[in-house]
Amino acid sequence: MANVLWLQGGACSGNTISFLNAEEPSVCDLITDFGINVLWHPSLGLELGDNLQQLLKDCISGKIPLDILVFEGTVVNAPKGTGEWNRFAGRPMKEWLQELAAVANFVVAVGDCATYGGIPAMAPNPSESQGLQFLKREKGGFLGTDFRSQAGLPVINIPGCPAHPDWISQILVAVATNRLGDVTLDEFHRPETFFKSFTQTGCTRNIHFAYKATTSDFGQRKGCLFYDLGCRGPMTHSSCNRILWNRVSSKTRAGMPCLGCTEPEFPFHDLKPGTVFKTQTVMGVPKELPTGINKKDYALLTIVAKDSTPEWAEEDIFTV
Repeated sequence: MANVLWLQGGACSGNTISFLNAEEPSVCDLITDFGINVLWHPSLGLELGDNLQQLLKDCISGKIPLDILVFEGTVVNAPKGTGEWNRFAGRPMKEWLQELAAVANFVVAVGDCATYGGIPAMAPNPSESQGLQFLKREKGGFLGTDFRSQAGLPVINIPGCPAHPDWISQILVAVATNRLGDVTLDEFHRPETFFKSFTQTGCTRNIHFAYKATTSDFGQRKGCLFYDLGCRGPMTHSSCNRILWNRVSSKTRAGMPCLGCTEPEFPFHDLKPGTVFKTQTVMGVPKELPTGINKKDYALLTIVAKDSTPEWAEEDIFTV
């Protein structure tokens, strides 16, 4: 049996809601089939007040083994590094987090806020928010670059705004069943199982992308969302078009551009106005290109592709 403690810092509970919608496996499956024991969760836990404080203290002392510490939301350090803006169980949340992380076998950060700082860490960052081991692309975060859990691993990051429910539940299963050794983490501590390929992989609009057949309207069932609407699928690492949301869809299948929410820079507020939803172009070529592409070669490819676009590339595609 694996004891799981789930805490929440500066967050909107979006990842909790996502987690409760997991299907493969579901939350019930985690408990009944995979031996996960949820010690406490902000939306599910029964302990309150003194009972909750005692539970946390017992985890810190080792009286209750803490196998997996899951953290959702940012680590709030304001004001002036005290963390008093985010108090929990009688003290700043950051103090509980520091002590619990030190005794946990594994630490898992769920969602952009916990992994990179997310929306709360946008400049000027009045809450002094950080992710557990990163602040955007900068290594370190609240726990520091050298932090390792009792199992010898850095924080396992499952980004997303919110993270896909099955990313969360499947990583918890891998930890609980001692199969985490089969999981490779990338430079941002993301499991490559879910974050090695680009979001564009599996996108039903790839043929439109190839021929530069674009759409300029949200919700349209044809055309690529990259050129005029700024879809970040070619530059974002996620499996959203391979492991579908609710088993049926994804942003691009619904006619909504990918916003790149699994990348450290999300929500890209430091780019020029409009770049979240519209790609800024120079002579028809996006300023920000898909990973690994030379701008000069891309300009030539764009001209050739547009001139050779077949009629069927302009036809509707079926999406759900």
